[in-house]
Amino acid sequence: MSMIVNQIAAEIAARPEQVSATIKLLEEGSTVPFIARYRKEITGGLDDTQLRHLEQRLTYLRELEDRRQVILKTIDEQGKLSPELKQDILAADNKTRLEDLYLPYKAKRRTKGQIAIEAGIAPLADALLQQPTLNPQQAALAYINVDAGFADEKAVLDGAKYILMERFAEDANLLARLRQHLAQHAVLKSTLVAGKEQEGAKFRDYFSHTESWKNIPSHRALAMFRGRNEGVLQLQLIPDANEETAHSLCEQMVASHFQIKDEGRAADGFLRTAVQWTWKVKLHLHLENDLLGELREKAEQEAIKVFARNLKDLLMAAPAGMRNTLALDPGLRTGVKVTAIDETGKLLSQTTIFPHAPQNLWDKSVRVLAALCQQHKIELIAIGNGTASRETDKLAAEVMKLLPEQHKIQKVMVSEAGASVYSASELAALEFPNLDVSLRGAVSIGRRLQDPLAELVKIEPKAIGVGQYQHDVNQSLLTKSLDGVVEDCVNAVGVDLNTASAPLLARVAGLNKTLAQNIVVYRDTNGRFNERKQLLKVPRLGPKAYEQAAGFLKINNGTNPLDASSVHPEAYPLVEKILSAHQKTVEQIIGNSSFLKDIDAKAFADEHFGVPTITDILKELDKPGRDPRPEFKTASFKDGVETLKDLKPGMLLEGVVTNVTNFGAFVDIGVHQDGLVHISSLTDKFVSDPHQVVKAGDVVKVKVLDVEVERKRIALTMRMDEQPEPKSQDKAPTQRHQSARAAAPRPAKPVDNNAAMGNAFADAFAKLKK
Repeated sequence: MSMIVNQIAAEIAARPEQVSATIKLLEEGSTVPFIARYRKEITGGLDDTQLRHLEQRLTYLRELEDRRQVILKTIDEQGKLSPELKQDILAADNKTRLEDLYLPYKAKRRTKGQIAIEAGIAPLADALLQQPTLNPQQAALAYINVDAGFADEKAVLDGAKYILMERFAEDANLLARLRQHLAQHAVLKSTLVAGKEQEGAKFRDYFSHTESWKNIPSHRALAMFRGRNEGVLQLQLIPDANEETAHSLCEQMVASHFQIKDEGRAADGFLRTAVQWTWKVKLHLHLENDLLGELREKAEQEAIKVFARNLKDLLMAAPAGMRNTLALDPGLRTGVKVTAIDETGKLLSQTTIFPHAPQNLWDKSVRVLAALCQQHKIELIAIGNGTASRETDKLAAEVMKLLPEQHKIQKVMVSEAGASVYSASELAALEFPNLDVSLRGAVSIGRRLQDPLAELVKIEPKAIGVGQYQHDVNQSLLTKSLDGVVEDCVNAVGVDLNTASAPLLARVAGLNKTLAQNIVVYRDTNGRFNERKQLLKVPRLGPKAYEQAAGFLKINNGTNPLDASSVHPEAYPLVEKILSAHQKTVEQIIGNSSFLKDIDAKAFADEHFGVPTITDILKELDKPGRDPRPEFKTASFKDGVETLKDLKPGMLLEGVVTNVTNFGAFVDIGVHQDGLVHISSLTDKFVSDPHQVVKAGDVVKVKVLDVEVERKRIALTMRMDEQPEPKSQDKAPTQRHQSARAAAPRPAKPVDNNAAMGNAFADAFAKLKK
């Protein structure tokens, strides 16, 4: 265990004692959000990012240790566990190295080498390797065994060759040397499968593509793997950039490892053939599969990381606030679905209007919406960004002009991503059993404007559509990562115990779906919660769940003002101690910055509460229930720019960042197709990671560089001094602009059919609409 602790400590830049203390907390059932906020003294202040990494690596290293013990036991039972081998196994720091060491002792099907060993040919193989001066043909005569299938010297020598091939291919130290060489020098070669030109047109940038294995970015790797899975591309790992000498170089490494030299001796040709066959038949394919698997794993991890980061930005987007909202889900033939919801998200009324073609009931629709705005005292209009969104935006603008001057309304374009997933879900059916599916989607659009976090937790994170190649990666790892992001976001903001939905409560540290539902049932039966300790009356919610969850569940206007803050109930005695020392009441100190800043945290530290926790408590008392999310802002789309055909190079626009990938950022500029700001166009300074400049939800100014209407691709820049490339039949576009166009998203369609193209990067994900 100490080895695991030390390794994790080095990886997260912490002390071993911090890691040990955190592992103990995790084993006791504490959650990451709880540990990060309320156990800083114990962990030495590890943040949630460090804690998530610690939790992940702890699982991996424990699995590694379990596998190590199984291997040691298995080899020992075979009577082949030498002290040297045991030491190597104990020192193995990853699963690949461990399996390489186990390879010679692993149960396997009966091989040609094993058959030759059973026929007694192993001594010949040993003799030829140790004494290359022996004549192979003459030496083989002594090992002919007709009954075993070795009827002549050629068959005997083939058997000796297979014995050596298997021995060479199972040498762990040789495998390690070759892996290291390939990791530094190998290139991945992608070629077109014959006859697949038309079927695989979207992969054309990889029809003849070669790239260094160690430098392939995740999006490009996943694009090539998708092409292979669809039967369009063939992938081959070449050991070196110089393909002509690449294989001979690896053969030399095999020969050198076993001290095989070609000096013209009688057995040198036999041994050279054994080395060549070892590389071509066994090692090359084995290592190619391993390195391609490693590449895929790294690419998946990076893709999951990108998705998680975008999801966090989206969930932590600024809420418009709890205000009465009119939600419009645009449509043409099927009409615009309209719902009015109050400040808590409760449905007030619903209808469908037909302002657009073919009905064109524009004036009637304006009157209907204006009446709803006045009837329900609407303050916000949420407009879904799908089909007919810009036309519906105009409709909302006309409605606002009809209203009295004192009736102020703000209209906002809202992402529909995942709304249809929610509306067709069991949860939506339970919430609105008698409401049409499309109207449920409108309710979701309105609620996500009021509070993105509270509404988006109802949707499976993968359906929100802010990732790249999310359907190509390990789904269990993706789900675990995204669930961790949702949990961290929900607990960072906190939850109103008296208004939160069951899905939102289920994401609170220490709770689950069952406990969340029990809380809602208790609330519906007994009325609102007036104090946190009432949670202990909820069925199946015991002391441990209460400990983990209480600090993140807030009660506004309750019996104890501290219940509206993030101060944990276990720290209430500490607050009372501070109050008593200064002869103040809770009401007198909450929000009293001048008083709180003069309190010396050290003066109240004891064996239960240290300075970090006391400092956090004082900050919370200064601004109780503060929301860590930014101030609400929205983009203003340019009038008259509603489709791709309206875009012109050089045009300046405002938009909202919808997704950030490793190669740039996608921006919604109000034309039903996101444009791409390539990483090189984000800023005048060099950046290696677009997330350093923008995040999902940011409102940004952009300039149009290029538009391809037929391919639905838009190249944008955030560098206002950057000029569009002049178009000419004689002048090809620059690599970067060519790349930007190649990576722009295709028309919205199911993510599984997403294109995978790009000269400098793979084609981006297809954005999920509704």
